[in-house]
Amino acid sequence: MSGSSLYDQFITLAKNQAKRVCAVAHPCDEVSLSAALEAREQGFFDLVLVGPESRIKAVAAEHQLDISGVQIVNAAHSHDSAEIAVREVMSGRAELLMKGSLHTDELMHAVVATDGKGLRTERRLSHVFLMDVPNYADLLFITDAAINIHPDLTTKADIVQNAIDLHHGLGLGEPRVALLSAVEQVTAKIPSTLEAAALCKMADRGQITGGLVDGPLALDNAISEEAAKIKGIHSPVAGKAQILVVPDLEAGNMLAKNLSFMSGAKAAGI
Repeated sequence: MSGSSLYDQFITLAKNQAKRVCAVAHPCDEVSLSAALEAREQGFFDLVLVGPESRIKAVAAEHQLDISGVQIVNAAHSHDSAEIAVREVMSGRAELLMKGSLHTDELMHAVVATDGKGLRTERRLSHVFLMDVPNYADLLFITDAAINIHPDLTTKADIVQNAIDLHHGLGLGEPRVALLSAVEQVTAKIPSTLEAAALCKMADRGQITGGLVDGPLALDNAISEEAAKIKGIHSPVAGKAQILVVPDLEAGNMLAKNLSFMSGAKAAGI
C-alpha cells in the first residue's frame, strides 16, 4: 500500500500479533491470489489456499506469483472451495477466512450453514466496510452494505453491536455511531427514522453497549459539523460519526461504492 493511510495502524498492529493461519476460499484470479501472498510475505499470516489446484497453479504461473511452500487444499469448484475453507476454520486448522474470486453469496452460504458446518453464532452476522476517505479524519465504518438486505429492528441492533465491537476490537475505542436516514426528524412516513429512534432508546437502556449512538441523522449532518450546526443539531455524534449505519443494503452499497469510485476512498470489507 503506497503513501500514508489510516490502515497503517492496523498493519503495524498485525505485524506484532502472533501469526495465524488464513484459509483463502477460491483464490483463482490474480487479485485475490496476489493479495493473499503479499500478506503472507509481509508476515501477517500463513496461508491455506482452497480451490481447484490446477487453476490456482495456472494463475500463479501466468502472473509469476511464487506459491512454493504454500499449502493447497484441492476443491472441485467455487461452492466446494467455500465449504472446505469454512471447514478449515471450524476444525481449528485455520483461524481466519478470506474471500477469493467467488461470489459473496457462495462464501456466505457456507459460513451461515445451519447444519453445524458453518460459523453461525447466536448474533446475526453482518458486514462492515472500513473506509479511508480523503479529507475525513477518522476511518468510516459503513454497515451493512453486503449481507442483510432489508434488516428488521432486531437485526439492525445486531448490526450496530457488531460494528461497535469491531471498533473496540481494532483498538479504536468507543465509537460515535450515526443511524442514517434521509432526514434527521422522526417521522412515520419514513420507517428508518422510527427504527433509528428505537435503536437510540435501546442504547439508552443497555440493549446496545459500547458506543455513542444517535439518529436519525441524514448523511450530511452525520459527517459534517457545519451541516449539523446549520440544522441546529447538538449531539456528540453529529458531524463526526465514525460508524454509519445505513437503512438497508442498497443504500449502504451505493454509499460505499460512491466513496470508493467518486471520492477515491480505500475500502476493506470485513
